[in-house]
Amino acid sequence: MILGNVRASLTRDDAELALRLIGRSSRAALEEAEDALREHGVDALLDDPRLLAALVDGPSRLGMRASWPLFCYVIVRQALQRAGEGDRALADYVAAIVLHFGARSRATRIDEHDDQEYDTLAALLDDVNDDDVRRSFLVRQHLGNYALWLSGLFPDRIEQRRWRRGGPDLEYYEELGRRGFQLAADHRLAHAHGLDVLFREAAARFAVIRVALNQMSDSVFFPTLHTPERLMRQVKDEGRWRRVS
Repeated sequence: MILGNVRASLTRDDAELALRLIGRSSRAALEEAEDALREHGVDALLDDPRLLAALVDGPSRLGMRASWPLFCYVIVRQALQRAGEGDRALADYVAAIVLHFGARSRATRIDEHDDQEYDTLAALLDDVNDDDVRRSFLVRQHLGNYALWLSGLFPDRIEQRRWRRGGPDLEYYEELGRRGFQLAADHRLAHAHGLDVLFREAAARFAVIRVALNQMSDSVFFPTLHTPERLMRQVKDEGRWRRVS
């Protein structure tokens, strides 16, 4: 079961590296970062835009030393902040999805010890009421996780398949992702583990999270890709959020 514990897994070395990256430009910047750490804790460093810039902008010997948990948490947290989503627990959970699903085959398995692989959301949806209580909970959670992983990090692949092969659009992934998280929130094991509130928030904010991850993916993971499908998706999302606001 994936839990939002990436931030808690960060080490003293991660904090020291973040401090050095933020303060690398000048002595004054370093002293400012040290003051922020003392007064507000490590979150002041993790939320600092200078840390993100140091991690992703250009070659940096220091930045290359960042742990994968530190990198994942910072890029996800700050992407969600730019989208207006400030909930740290939600950012921590989304970062955990990115961290775990980056491992081989984990994105298609409800649990690292489960042998069955799912390559479609429809197959997961068919198993949300599995007779095994624990498995039904994991399937529901994974339906939300997998929909967010695919639509958040690989929107261009989805759009290309839609235009070329008539595949489902991003709204389909949003719909099933919301359903997965809501079903997970309603499951008794979510209440037992204290995850029901988090899953309801993930369901309610799925579209915002998806767009934030799209922007992160566009700029960090696939910055050199330029396709008509990407442009149309970006224009559509921009217009969508203008109408909402």
